[in-house]
Amino acid sequence: MKSLRSVRARVGRWAVETFKKTGVRQWLLAALVFLALLGILLANVVTERVDLAVGQVAPKDIQATHRVINRYRTEQLRAAEADRAVNLALQDEANYVINQAAAVQARERVSTAFGVMIDRAELLFPRLVAASGDGAGAGDGAAGEPGAVAGALDERRVQEVAAQVRSSSRLDVPAALVATGLELGAERLRELASVATALVTDVLENERIDEENAQEIRLGLEERLMAMTRASGGRELAPDEIQLVVGVVGPVVQPNLVLDLQRINRIKEAAMREVQPVYVERGQMIVRRFDPVTEEHLQILQDLGLLKETSNVWPAVGLGLMLAVMLGLFGVYLYQRKGELLANEGHLALLGLILVLVGGTAKVLGMIPWEGAGYLAPVALATMLIAILLDADVALMAAAFLAVIVGIVTGQEMKFAAVALANGLAGALSVRKVGDRSDLTRAGLLVGAVSFITMVALGFARSERFMVTYSFLGVVNGLVSAIGTIGLFPYLETVFGITSQLRLLELSNPNQPLLRKLLMEAPGTYHHSMIVGNLAEAAAEAVGGDSLLTRVGAMYHDIGKTKRPYFFIENQYGGENPHDKIAPTLSTLILTSHVKDGVELARQHRLPEVVIDFIRQHHGTTLVKYFYHKAKETGPDENWDEKDFRYPGPKPQSKEAAIVLLADSVEAAARTLSRPTPGRIEGLVRKIVKDHLADGQLDESDITLRDLDKICDAFVRVLTGIYHKRVEYPETVISEMEARQA
Repeated sequence: MKSLRSVRARVGRWAVETFKKTGVRQWLLAALVFLALLGILLANVVTERVDLAVGQVAPKDIQATHRVINRYRTEQLRAAEADRAVNLALQDEANYVINQAAAVQARERVSTAFGVMIDRAELLFPRLVAASGDGAGAGDGAAGEPGAVAGALDERRVQEVAAQVRSSSRLDVPAALVATGLELGAERLRELASVATALVTDVLENERIDEENAQEIRLGLEERLMAMTRASGGRELAPDEIQLVVGVVGPVVQPNLVLDLQRINRIKEAAMREVQPVYVERGQMIVRRFDPVTEEHLQILQDLGLLKETSNVWPAVGLGLMLAVMLGLFGVYLYQRKGELLANEGHLALLGLILVLVGGTAKVLGMIPWEGAGYLAPVALATMLIAILLDADVALMAAAFLAVIVGIVTGQEMKFAAVALANGLAGALSVRKVGDRSDLTRAGLLVGAVSFITMVALGFARSERFMVTYSFLGVVNGLVSAIGTIGLFPYLETVFGITSQLRLLELSNPNQPLLRKLLMEAPGTYHHSMIVGNLAEAAAEAVGGDSLLTRVGAMYHDIGKTKRPYFFIENQYGGENPHDKIAPTLSTLILTSHVKDGVELARQHRLPEVVIDFIRQHHGTTLVKYFYHKAKETGPDENWDEKDFRYPGPKPQSKEAAIVLLADSVEAAARTLSRPTPGRIEGLVRKIVKDHLADGQLDESDITLRDLDKICDAFVRVLTGIYHKRVEYPETVISEMEARQA
């Protein structure tokens, strides 16, 4: 048991230590946001499924849980359109091409016919073959033995050869032409075979032959043959030779056009693409109770994931992967560009909460069975809150992220995502500089105008009358987003401890209770704080710091002096100085305690922590030089420790706090100048800044030497304006003014 308890204790300690490590909490927050958003996206993917088959009666009314394509109806329409396009294409001659295979087959048949006649001629008349050296036919006496030829060619032999030609080449060549060929002899037949195949190739490979022009082309073969012979420069053919060639070639001249199947397929595919998908809208009735289930019903139910045999695993996996990629890209952006936000768990939690809140709202709107609900997704609410409370650039990334979410939850429709993106970007850009709450109202109107124009433009582009008619929903979205921002941001600001620009503007109002208290109880300190605020604000602007935060921090940095106002020189108006009667160590304790008193007072009035940091850090660990030296003068033999005469700190941790420290010292020192000329002011400013730098008071801030130079210039410019030389009025003018006042 003891070992088990020790193991549990070690595991517990390991878990606590792991949780405290940098980055672990960020990963846990990211995982929580991922799971929350995934649950939102899958809210209507995992639904109750039914077990149905074609012909069964539906046990209840079944509606579409989200928008899907009606594949059954779409495929029917596409098939019908494809058939119509193919039927039209079959009537267009341009969709037919010459069949080269027909020319090849025709040449083979012609070559076979002549080959049979050549073989029979060599067999029947071998002497003709030997004697026909000049290629002359029997008809012109070249053989020298016409009697032998005539004797050999009886009708029975000619019919036998014609039958062989018919069976071998499937050409019905008349017996008279076969007899002519045999009389010409084998050698001349070879020449004519070559001429015939050339004629076949020329006709069937170059002429588009159909049923209508086939006979016309056959009748023109004789003229074409003679033209080919003349063009080749060969021997002119005798009339009987022409008849033989034309008689053999003529039967193979048949229609040679075939459908261009690739072209037909392209026409078919183009026609199918022209058919717009038929959608089943969210909330649409698929099948009513007691109605028979059709194949179309089953197809829709399957695509919706409502059939028991279907699985919703893959849609869930797809959504999870998409969400992981989007959140991963968002995280990489924060890591590369906004490391300070990523390191702050509170800010990161606020960002995740806003994303989940608006994503969930978009999901609820997406489940409403009315198309217009999708245009009300309040992406601008998220981007305005993020821009005001966190960072304007992060708000732009959030706009893109939430636009994708809106597109998914509204049935993966681009139009909803496009409107959401325009809505979110307008919201982020419209609140980059917010002076008061009325600026949020104007931002809402701007968001509404952008959404309105986007919906009208998309409506015209997509020829959707609904978007144009209901474009006023964009204005409604903008106003609702502004109202939601005004209502939510004070609560979020308080819960997550964030000080927004609006909060700082409220704190800078002179009617704030603490500032009124400072004015009434320590007017000298109030005036000093206002001048320090002017100096610090100008310097912060010069170095690119947060000028508003710096000004507010300067205004409140000395509120601790209200506890004992008359112990501070600026609140002593010529009266007795209480420090003259007390020891230097006690005076130092009273002066340095205004820091602790200020922190306590600020927390009582619930000032933001970033403002309290200015109160805590505005003196750093500087030495109270006056009382330190006074102590050494009054008791030179005592071992005085500088630590007892220094402020408790800490040193300034930010550029803005360092500026307030310098401005505080510079303003107090500038009051001691008897003749505050620009040159003396600049010399004083640079000496004070140099002393603080040498004392190490600026070591823990991110301020640079270049920044210090700019800060000095800003201080000199403001102080010169305050302590500029006045023109003295003549005595006569002064007398007249006094008389007039009397």
